[in-house]
Formats: sequence, C-alpha cells, structure tokens
Amino acid sequence: MSTAHGARARARIEVTAAIKHEARRQLAAEGAARLSLRAVARELGMASSALYRYFPSRDDLLTALIIDAYDSLGEAAEVAHEAAAGSGPQQRWIAVCEAVRRWALDHPHEYALIYGSPVPGYTAPDTTVPAAARVGLLFFGIVRDAYRGVGLARPSLPAGLRSEAERMAADLAPDLPPETVTALVAAWAQLFGLVGFELFGQFNRVVDDRETFFRHAAGQLAHGVGLVYPQPGPASKGHAS
Repeated sequence: MSTAHGARARARIEVTAAIKHEARRQLAAEGAARLSLRAVARELGMASSALYRYFPSRDDLLTALIIDAYDSLGEAAEVAHEAAAGSGPQQRWIAVCEAVRRWALDHPHEYALIYGSPVPGYTAPDTTVPAAARVGLLFFGIVRDAYRGVGLARPSLPAGLRSEAERMAADLAPDLPPETVTALVAAWAQLFGLVGFELFGQFNRVVDDRETFFRHAAGQLAHGVGLVYPQPGPASKGHAS
C-alpha cells in the first residue's frame, strides 16, 4: 500500500467515524426519525455532496449505526460471558442478561435505535442480521452446553404449538428439543421487554430496586428455558422432564 493510499484510507476512516459520532448525537437529541444527512453535514462543516460519498442515503447511515449498536451490545455480552466461563449455565445466562441491561443503561439512545419504535420508512437490510444475532447465539450456546452436559429440564409445550415449535427448532437449533427452542425465543423477547420497561420508564413507581429485581427475573428466564440443574443420570441428562 502506497503512503498516499494509506493516508486516504486513514482519512476515510476518520471522516466516517466523525459522521457516525455526529449522527449519534443527533439521535440522542432528535430521535432516529429526524436523522438528516444534510444536518449531519452542516454540523461537520461538510458539503452534503461530500457526505454522500460516505453514506449515499439516510438509510445507509442508519444501517451503519444499527450494525455498530448491535456489535457493541454483542461485544459487551460476549465479554461478560467469557468472564463467567468457569461458572454453571445459569450463572453464565444471568451474566449475559446483566451485560445487556448495563449496556442499555449506558447507551439508551442506541438501545432505542435497535429495540425501540421502528423508524418510519426504514427497513433494516439482511446485513444487520449477523450483528443482531450475537446475543441470541450466546443464549443458544449456553443452553446447548447444558443440554449436552448437566442436562435440561424440558419446558411444557401446548399441542397446538408443536408444529410451530418444530419449525423454529429446524430453523434455529435442530440439535435442541423444540420445547427448548420455543422457550428460548420467548425468553429472548422477555429479556428485552424487561430492559425496555426499565429504560423507557414503565417501571417508575413500580420497581425501586431494579438491579435486584432484574437479576431475579433473569434467573426466572433461565429456569424457564430449563436451566434448573436436574440431577445427573440417564433419566435427566439432556431430556429431563
């Protein structure tokens, strides 16, 4: 790589970072629906035509911000999971849940971007999926390890949900029981519901000790997916009832 080419690449990285930084500031001040490339360019002292060379449209900039937010959340969850690697499945589960909550409280506007109200006129492309899946993959990994190791208590499943549960299992984790996959999907949604309730004020005048409440709720979610430490043995390992 030539010196000139390297300098141009570094300059592009720096300008891209500056654009994203200003866009995040505008998200905090105005919300995602009012994000404007022209406003970002104006605040940075750039011509709009110059900014378009980095992000051709508002949606391209939103997509970059969304991927960054998912990756930041995923990294925080993965670091917490790694720190709890020597613990049992339930402790690892709770560690990831608590990391999600901490990240959300530290990054409320980015959390709102990825888990708040949809941005009018914007549809997230498939390129956001790998980053968005990082937290979910951790949960599936924790449950999968328990299933292969100490065992899982299998959640109940209504007969009417059997075909849908089998479809989800085939798509998401064919090596896990359909009952478990269904419970995992529900727990994933409930986790972000808990975080959203706290972040967006629904717990005001309802829950005071939110950290303790959240840890208890995260443990209940772990219990719901079968992380209840069944006694080891042929009757329970991997398929306890």
